[in-house]
Amino acid sequence: MNPTQPILAVTDFSPLARHAAERAARLAHETGAPLTLMHVLSGGALHSLREWLGASHPLAAQLQADAQQQLDHLAADLHAARHVSAHTALASGSVLDEIGQKADELNAALLVLGARGEGFLRRQVLGSTSERLLSRTTRPLLVVRQTPHTAYRRALVALDFSPWSLQALAVARRVAPHAHLVLFNAFQVPFEEKLHFAGVDANTIEHYRQQARTQAVQQVHALAESAGLKASQWEPCIVEGDPSQRMAQQELALDCDLVVLGKHGQSATEDLLLGSVTKHMLAEGSADVLVSTAHAS
Repeated sequence: MNPTQPILAVTDFSPLARHAAERAARLAHETGAPLTLMHVLSGGALHSLREWLGASHPLAAQLQADAQQQLDHLAADLHAARHVSAHTALASGSVLDEIGQKADELNAALLVLGARGEGFLRRQVLGSTSERLLSRTTRPLLVVRQTPHTAYRRALVALDFSPWSLQALAVARRVAPHAHLVLFNAFQVPFEEKLHFAGVDANTIEHYRQQARTQAVQQVHALAESAGLKASQWEPCIVEGDPSQRMAQQELALDCDLVVLGKHGQSATEDLLLGSVTKHMLAEGSADVLVSTAHAS
């Protein structure tokens, strides 16, 4: 991660949002990147409050003061634990717009959110608002669901061999520089059911299967070589089957604490992030999820 570009951690003060802030602080300490902690008060909720109680009622100001105090306490806790001096940013308005504006203002290298939170974060990570946020951002996004006791140890990096795969690998190395990388690809025999239905014999289909596996193995090794990985830094994980199911299985079987996905891929929509794989990993996986948002130029 570029140490001159800040990390922006967004919090709603829920327990998992605190995990996200702690992970962001750990990354800031490891990389030397500046850290900003942000909380957004819903502009719609504040507007409704002023309508109910009157524009001059002090409660709205008190809510802002309370939120700033919580941000300051969180920053102090992170400084004591991680020796990182975090800036704080309090905003009100459209949550997505405010996050995007602050990320642009900072030129943030990474956005960090909790996997599930209270209020807006829960809806954004698991609901349609999340999809809009993730599809809108041009920056890597880290969704944290684990308590960050240590630096990332093993990262499962999903590769589909699109132009985004090499960039996803580069982002994984910046966010988890000390992790052992598991380069994952799930292959399938194209139109296997239709081949059976058309009467193609089993031996021919098995030949296609072995051909698909061999091609995947070759492409994974080629990507590792292009990324300059040493043999001790990575291992291949080539499996057959549905990517969503197989990725979740391998995450658990190989004890990975980070899963890395590319925002765009070779799917019907050319958008892996909004497809079933990422949704499945966010909803069902147990590891943190890092989403890369750019392809290699």
